[in-house]
Amino acid sequence: MLPALADGDERELESSEEGGGAGEERRPERHGNTYHGLYGYRSRRSLQQGADSGDGSPAAETPSSEDFSLSLLDTNLPAEAETELRGFIAKRLTKGALFEGMGNVATVELSIPEYKVGCYYCLFRQENLLKMAALESDISAPEYVICFLGGSEKGLELFRLELDKYVQSLKINFNPEQKTLETYINPYLQSWFENSVCPIQRVVQLFQEKLAFLLHAALSYTPVEVKNSDERTEKDISRFLAAASLQGLVQEGTMTSLCIAMTEEQQKSLIIDCSGAQPQLHNAGSNRFCEDWMQAFINGAEGGNPFLFRQILENFKLKAIQDINNLKRFIRQAEMSHYALFKCYMFLKNCGSGDILLKIVKVEHAEMPEAKNVVAVLEEFMRETEVIQTNLN
Repeated sequence: MLPALADGDERELESSEEGGGAGEERRPERHGNTYHGLYGYRSRRSLQQGADSGDGSPAAETPSSEDFSLSLLDTNLPAEAETELRGFIAKRLTKGALFEGMGNVATVELSIPEYKVGCYYCLFRQENLLKMAALESDISAPEYVICFLGGSEKGLELFRLELDKYVQSLKINFNPEQKTLETYINPYLQSWFENSVCPIQRVVQLFQEKLAFLLHAALSYTPVEVKNSDERTEKDISRFLAAASLQGLVQEGTMTSLCIAMTEEQQKSLIIDCSGAQPQLHNAGSNRFCEDWMQAFINGAEGGNPFLFRQILENFKLKAIQDINNLKRFIRQAEMSHYALFKCYMFLKNCGSGDILLKIVKVEHAEMPEAKNVVAVLEEFMRETEVIQTNLN
């Protein structure tokens, strides 16, 4: 059984060996309307110090509100709410809470229907002028502050890395001229929610019950090829796989070795053909663990909330990591106990993802003789179980 899922709430998930448990249902978060704001940022102190020192170094002290100015370049907020947002950003700048290229998320209170709303804000410099500023000390690269508002602080925090990447893509082609603002930058800012937050939701709606195959591919690092697809759908699938993988949660060397091992073993990629109304999958694999979590996504689709889908995905990865850690603990015990070896086997048999977990720990324990022997015995047990089940069917 799956643990209860909620919108952004962190909760402990029970391990597979204990069977999991269903908790109370909670109402999913509503994201409401979405907004954006773009400001030109000019620091008087840094410019003066750069001219005085001749090395272009930024100010060492935290600036006061008199040391910088914020000029509005683009927004879809009402005038009163925009003034409130500008005041919020000014306070953050005064406290030195903005760093170039690294976004932050907070809750702001504005004169809009939602009143309290999540706000992602980030300071960035114009990419094509950075090199010129580095070469000529008396030139300072223009700086800007971008804000995306929608949902709650917890909801946006789940997508902070995606929003950082979205800002990075903007700064590469950024040009503050009025014509560029209207033709490129404004549509780009207007689309932040659809492009950064909604891809997971769109993939869930597109694949439905076939989502279990995508979850399995992400968990096992199976190569995926998308054919006959439009650009947005292909990007959505890629983003879903990246968000569902254990990259960053499992040791980098383990992931690299696992990718190599999976490629050598299967020699077949998961093929997704999007030429029809529904995607067709070839060379697809799945297990009970992924099928159970697929059902959690399907159940969450009724509310149509993108933040909820991301929270389910994070819980999916957390549960996988917990199962990996449990198995590794059992393997250490099995090096000295036959009963623990049996417990290892029962855990793999009942957790629903034994096929993937065993491959992961096999890679991690490749250089540990005793643990390697335990894994070899477990592999043999699992193969015998598969043969018996096949004969019974």
